[in-house]
Amino acid sequence: MLSDIEIAQQASMKPIRQIADDLQITEDELEYYGKYKAKLSESLFTRLSGQPDGKLVLVTAINPTPAGEGKTTTSVGLGQAMARIGKRAVCALREPSLGPVFGIKGGAAGGGYAQVLPMEDINLHFTGDMHAITAANNLLCALLDNHMQQSNALGIDPRRILVKRCMDMNDRALRNIVCGLGGKVNGVPREDGFIITVASEVMAILCLAADLHDLKQRLGGILCAYTYDGRPVYARDVKADGAMAVLLKDAVKPNLVQTLEGTPVIMHGGPFANIAHGCNSVRATKLALKLADYCITEAGFGSDLGAEKFLDIKCRMAGLTPAAVVLVATVRALKYNGGVPKAQLAGENVEALEKGIVNLKAHIKNMEKYGLPVVVAINRFHTDTEAELAVVDRCCKECGVEYALSEVFAKGGAGGEDLARKVVEVVDRTAGQTRFAPLYPDALSLREKIETVAREIYGADGVDFTPAACKGLEEAEELGAGGFPVCIAKTQYSLSDDPALLGRPTGFRITVREIRLSAGAGFVVALAGSIMTMPGLPKVPAANAIGLDGDGRITGLF
Repeated sequence: MLSDIEIAQQASMKPIRQIADDLQITEDELEYYGKYKAKLSESLFTRLSGQPDGKLVLVTAINPTPAGEGKTTTSVGLGQAMARIGKRAVCALREPSLGPVFGIKGGAAGGGYAQVLPMEDINLHFTGDMHAITAANNLLCALLDNHMQQSNALGIDPRRILVKRCMDMNDRALRNIVCGLGGKVNGVPREDGFIITVASEVMAILCLAADLHDLKQRLGGILCAYTYDGRPVYARDVKADGAMAVLLKDAVKPNLVQTLEGTPVIMHGGPFANIAHGCNSVRATKLALKLADYCITEAGFGSDLGAEKFLDIKCRMAGLTPAAVVLVATVRALKYNGGVPKAQLAGENVEALEKGIVNLKAHIKNMEKYGLPVVVAINRFHTDTEAELAVVDRCCKECGVEYALSEVFAKGGAGGEDLARKVVEVVDRTAGQTRFAPLYPDALSLREKIETVAREIYGADGVDFTPAACKGLEEAEELGAGGFPVCIAKTQYSLSDDPALLGRPTGFRITVREIRLSAGAGFVVALAGSIMTMPGLPKVPAANAIGLDGDGRITGLF
């Protein structure tokens, strides 16, 4: 069996000019990054502003497990399948982070015969967006430290710096550091640390900004510190917003690439779905809606994290209305939720599947709370048995939702045609009937919003707030953030805040230990459980297997 990179390297890509031609994008609206990648210019947004939108299809999943669900692979394969059944589709996806690429999780360009190309470029430096975000974030940190060194006119308290430096790599040794050592000339000594680039507020801002002007305004609104007398300090106060926007002037433009079968893909941004909102950029999604009949997009992790944030944060801010939700699951992952160890998932176990399928039912019910139709996509493995698939069939019928078996990993678009037809049929049948609305209104208090998500999406009995979290809520509301949506950061592995509670846990409460205001991005982060914003490398990092052969070809990249 060929590896992902071997499949990608054997593919025959179309020049990006041809992909653009298929979308009726002109030469002047492209900014080339080699033969197979391009950025899309502001003039394209202007020209298409009056065009009607296509249908927005969100791809999400059950809670992720070591068995894998294949959400990005399904998204890519669905886009390819749409083209095969005669529908004009554009995928709007996130960019991968170098941290997972060289760590353990892998890239974010799909897999098998449902990949986005050029796969090596996308999973590595791509068009430099991640590096620009890193530079903009670290410029803000440098300006803060320089301000304190150069007389500190604002009276910034070095003990209350809120932004950390970032890098797009997993490096646990940098989680907590001390900077400014070495005498007066080297700055003000203080505790600091690094987060991974995709967890930074600058990344979230890039993905929520409507245009370059909005980007600059949001950057200026980053709450970065407090003064000795407790006054907030924003990025604009240290005059960082203009220079940060300059560093991001090209990064804010979406990237055009293609799938293995030549389906257009707009790939842009990639915030984490636990500490941030886990979606590609608003600009990419809106552009895809103008260019196609169907925009296929995804949100990170399970629907309790990525989809909830997509619907309650991104759609609320950008005025987006999805037409349907595709919920991805595997028989293997559902058996894992039923208590089967990873090493034993290949064997038939109907009893464990019956037990674990409650996780799928919970995610179906959660998505329907937003007034959206759901189509279940079972990412099929060769080990799935007819008896196991019969359980899935019965579950979906009981829940009143359509489902399809997806084999896009092995067969590309041909393996997703049934899924594509089901999605089109559901979208057409429910057109004009869906009543999409976010889960909670803006007018609720921040505490009430957190409690609503915990109760309605996680199934929690309630929420406990630590004293530090209570103080954080008060400070956020005093700073005018009471009307913001909430972004709850918790484990992706469970509907609860305990990763060990699989399936559909009941009788639990969520504990919010800290509140962070992302004032520029426009949401309030509630931290539940232990959330890592700078991952570490595993015992055997993926980087150990990556290299170059004698001809300069990349090897070992998945």
